[in-house]
Amino acid sequence: MAVTEFLRVPDAMSGRQKKILLLLALASLTSAYVNTLFTQTVAFAADEFGVSESAQGIAAAIVRWGIIISLPLVALADRTGRRRVLVTMAWIAPIICALGAIAPNFAVLVATQAVGRPLGLTLEVLIMVVTIEEMPRNSRAYATGLLAVASGGGAGVAVAALPIADVGPTSWRYIYVLTLIWLVVAVTLVKHLPETHRFEERSHRDVVDGHLDIGRLATISSVVFLSNLFIATASIFQNRYLKDERDFSALLVAVFTIATSAPASIGLVIGGRIADVRGRRIVATSLVPIGALLLATSFAVSGALMWTTAVVAGLVFGTAYPAMAVYRGELFPTAKRSLAGGVIMTSALIGGSIGLVAGGFIIEANDSYAPTMFLMALGPVLSSVIVWKRYPETAHLELEDINPGDQVRRDPRSDSQLST
Repeated sequence: MAVTEFLRVPDAMSGRQKKILLLLALASLTSAYVNTLFTQTVAFAADEFGVSESAQGIAAAIVRWGIIISLPLVALADRTGRRRVLVTMAWIAPIICALGAIAPNFAVLVATQAVGRPLGLTLEVLIMVVTIEEMPRNSRAYATGLLAVASGGGAGVAVAALPIADVGPTSWRYIYVLTLIWLVVAVTLVKHLPETHRFEERSHRDVVDGHLDIGRLATISSVVFLSNLFIATASIFQNRYLKDERDFSALLVAVFTIATSAPASIGLVIGGRIADVRGRRIVATSLVPIGALLLATSFAVSGALMWTTAVVAGLVFGTAYPAMAVYRGELFPTAKRSLAGGVIMTSALIGGSIGLVAGGFIIEANDSYAPTMFLMALGPVLSSVIVWKRYPETAHLELEDINPGDQVRRDPRSDSQLST
């Protein structure tokens, strides 16, 4: 299959779907910047405030525990609509995170991000929900991959701004001020983002109230929990590792991060198409453990081999991501899709929190990063086994086929309303 074939959209999109995808891409820039901000700057803020590695791990865990703020918000989106809550998060998340610029101490910085970052995660959950509900059945994973590319762009802005932290001991604060540029996206969403058709159907038609399958929810939650034991630990401590163990400057840290993660964008697009055309399970189960082991290896080697293993790990993880991520919305009915996404995100953040705290103490005790990363990499390996044994194949199916409770008893009198 030619490269151009890999990049082609599996299902043609309507004008409305293309517009929504573009707006969601803009929203993804905001959520990614907000969610990356603390991760990228914590090492430099810690230097100003004199904070240890273990304290940084605890702080990162606290920020992640702020996810409990998201649960009532995503539940609200199931009752009042995705658009209203999504747009509100696009306004509030950047404003709250920007308050980190004036934090007088590390505790206040952590407090601002423990509120702002979960609001950004709420935005991320709702972006996923709208994507699942609006995209064609054979392009849901592909669209998920494209939005992940956009998220990479938002995170890339945070990374590209990192050299500002080298200007002076307090200059990392300007990176928080930059968060306010994403208010432009909020204005755009207010003007152009519609409510999803599937949510609107619940207002116009007799829809069986969707049942939340606890078994499915527990299975997916366990997978993201195990995966994030490693992913969160590696992402948080990578900058500290490069800074302390490899003597990288802030500029070189930014170059490394961009150079090793940029190829993942190719994997996101290709992986999304493969997941839609060939199926999700085989992609997820084969690539996730390979990516984890390669990324762990990058903490054990130096020089060109360190760069190479990190690049290949990013490409492999990128290819696996759409197949893994699309399940979070596909396996749940419209009435509970946002709430399920919030619970799954919470499980991911709990796993990451445990990994961060444990990782911080293990690194300090052993004065070594590599053994910690290989230990944490067992999480993604175990998660891939669960995916293979427990996940259903959802490629080529409509959401109503995956979730029979979403079937509607049509009222012909309302069809003309929906068509308009």
